[in-house]
Amino acid sequence: MSLRQRFALCAIALATAFPVMADWSLVPDASSLNFLTTKNAQVTEVHAFESLSGTLSDSGKLEVVVDLASVNTNIDIRNTRMQEMLFDVANFATASFTATLPDSIIALNAGESISTAVEGTLSLHGKDVVTSFTVQVSKLDDNTFSVTTTQPTLLSASDFGLGAGVEALQKIAGLQSITSTVPVTFTVTFTG
Repeated sequence: MSLRQRFALCAIALATAFPVMADWSLVPDASSLNFLTTKNAQVTEVHAFESLSGTLSDSGKLEVVVDLASVNTNIDIRNTRMQEMLFDVANFATASFTATLPDSIIALNAGESISTAVEGTLSLHGKDVVTSFTVQVSKLDDNTFSVTTTQPTLLSASDFGLGAGVEALQKIAGLQSITSTVPVTFTVTFTG
């Protein structure tokens, strides 16, 4: 056996002994992000963001990015008002959540799941706020992770400097009130 053949065999042996590490990517069509608003103290509505992207590295570095212009309230004028008056998408086009996931998540085998809290930084409207989500993480197969909130996370508009935007929306819509704290839920799927 030549030196070249021996080297090739060693390279193949190493490649199979250590699996290739690659980033996981969020699957937009299998992911959703919803939030609730309550107006006039009694009318609660479900809204969504329709454009999400994200990556998860094998070392546990997570980033999920939300296109704020993709807000969908099922009313076009309200979508536009939220984009312009609340989120100010001209200056703050996206929100992001970054975190380092624990080894207990990354080390899941296919068919296993875990309930845990994931703490990271939510960046929105120029503010960075430490935020925690309670989730169920399932490794569906060797190439797919699914992450679903098991309870809503409450986000306060004032924490992100959005209080004036909420007041502006309330005034232009002629409402008595809009709650400034909103429950947020999501389901995201990553493939690698």
